[in-house]
Amino acid sequence: QVHLVESGGGLVQAGGSLKLSCAASGRTSNSYTIGWFLQAPGKEREFVARISYTGGRTNYADSVKGRFTISRDNAKNTVYLQMNSLKPEDTAVYYCAAGRGGSDNRGEYNYWGQGTQVTVSS
Repeated sequence: QVHLVESGGGLVQAGGSLKLSCAASGRTSNSYTIGWFLQAPGKEREFVARISYTGGRTNYADSVKGRFTISRDNAKNTVYLQMNSLKPEDTAVYYCAAGRGGSDNRGEYNYWGQGTQVTVSS
């Protein structure tokens, strides 16, 4: 069982930055791949980024490559998503999720946080 809590969302102007945090707790929580997903109104939940349990491998959606950086600090059981050069189309609820192995598919993640709202104004 893994419990995840996101934080760090807020309102930012286009071109600005935010850093999201995903705090994990539970048995062997740091052995999971952690993914970030977003869900905009009227749209499906979409993959943003993921990171392996060691932090040695990462993957990003094409839409955020070069702008977002995922990292993790296993000593703190926390995964971060640094978001730079934000665009209005980045506006969404951002969720972190834990799963076994690397995947970009939301269906392969078993544990989810409650989400944090990111709003980017134009």
